[in-house]
Amino acid sequence: MAAAPPAGDRTAEAVGRRIRALREEREMSLSTLARLAGVGKATLSGLENGTRNPTLETLYAITAQLGVPLTAVLSGPAETPTVRGTAVGATLLEVFSDTDATYELYRMRVSPGPAQLSPAHQAGVTEHVTVFSGVLRAGPVDAPLTAGPGEYLRWVSDVPHSYAAVGDEVVRASLLLRYPRVTTVDG
Repeated sequence: MAAAPPAGDRTAEAVGRRIRALREEREMSLSTLARLAGVGKATLSGLENGTRNPTLETLYAITAQLGVPLTAVLSGPAETPTVRGTAVGATLLEVFSDTDATYELYRMRVSPGPAQLSPAHQAGVTEHVTVFSGVLRAGPVDAPLTAGPGEYLRWVSDVPHSYAAVGDEVVRASLLLRYPRVTTVDG
């Protein structure tokens, strides 16, 4: 049995519990989710057990395969969770819903250096980015878009997409993800 993570890793434990609950709710095996999300089975097991801290890329890959927004595995907005990836740090500001969609609003920081590749989200998810400072290249891997201060980007993110700061300046922006409501046969 693994030792309990330090108190600072309680967020990892909570995220892991949510991932496991969503996976089990869908009657999906650990192996199946790992394969579909493109992550190692040991990595997914470590995440579910709260012994590994997930990257933003990994969380997006997992939640896409579970068919849920990222916030389904994060803490509530009152705790302002921050997730980090290769280049992006994103702090959740608000989650809101209407009859057709769930929205997640993030404050985003993109560091200069290597681009961050994000896996495809579920069908119909769109990303909306408003740049406040720096120059951002983001969007579908095969057709990235570029925006500077005061400009706006939008793309359907159900394909692999990337984020990169152009030049040496940190990009500061807002990111709004729109997850369309999925209706089931049961209701």
